[in-house]
Amino acid sequence: MEQTDLARTYKIETERLIIRCYEPDDARGMHEAITRSTEHLLPWLPWVQHEPKTLEDRLSLIRLFRGQFDLGLDYTFGIFEKQEGKFIGGTGLHTRIGRNAREIGYWIDVDHIGKGYATEAVTGLLRTAFEIEGISRIEIRCDPLNVRSLHVPEKLGFRMEGIIQRSLYDNLVDTMIWSMTKENYATCSLRNTPVEVFDMAGNGLFFP
Repeated sequence: MEQTDLARTYKIETERLIIRCYEPDDARGMHEAITRSTEHLLPWLPWVQHEPKTLEDRLSLIRLFRGQFDLGLDYTFGIFEKQEGKFIGGTGLHTRIGRNAREIGYWIDVDHIGKGYATEAVTGLLRTAFEIEGISRIEIRCDPLNVRSLHVPEKLGFRMEGIIQRSLYDNLVDTMIWSMTKENYATCSLRNTPVEVFDMAGNGLFFP
């Protein structure tokens, strides 16, 4: 994987959430959330087929995520409740779709679904990607049968570009491709959503 431009953003705060780069202390919260959510996530996310994993495995994964983040290879974040600091899911601005573009993936702990947390997290990432990081295009990819997931790009004004097929558990499944460009975003009401963004040292980054 080639290095991209180093991200400025390490933490994003929205009304109810903190979305930030992983730290070793997050391993237990991640482990508990994935363990109780495995059955819920299994139909949609390929990495869940490798569950169950140990707490030590989570620590190794966090080490990988943080290393990739600091080297500018990929940008994976944990999602936390702002009030209690509880780990409730994962997301990222992933570099797998090419330079100056990112794919946003997300999952929410089964105990916290139905509260709008995925939509809120993606809104924070969109503001950050387009206004702080200078990204030109964002994609979200999801299974058409994953109604909760597809409601996120629908609600936020993404454009559905088409459906492709991919392999999941040795089967071919449909995958919707939703996109938003910086030109689309420039006319979007999401730009008015309150979001705070911080760099690695905890300094605030301000929107233009």
